[in-house]
Amino acid sequence: MSDKNDLISCCGSDCSKCYCYGKMCEGCNAVCGKVFHAPEGKECPIYYCCRIENGYKSCGECSKLPCDLILETRDPSLTEEEFMKTVDERVKRLKG
Repeated sequence: MSDKNDLISCCGSDCSKCYCYGKMCEGCNAVCGKVFHAPEGKECPIYYCCRIENGYKSCGECSKLPCDLILETRDPSLTEEEFMKTVDERVKRLKG
């Protein structure tokens, strides 16, 4: 059984609340960023920037949060208002 913190991705998304969790994806941390929506064999660009390029545990350690990469990586099914609400929630989750 995983710790609840293991289900918070480096970008602040709560994987346990994602419609894909347990079906198409086991969570960002469990698959080292190689989630279903990333190009085959590649990490999510946010995970790559955060964990691999910068060595952070989460984007909450970055002074640029929310950065352009986060603001450009979005679920196309969300309206702008819905998306910005998720960004605000993620930032709050990461900044504690």
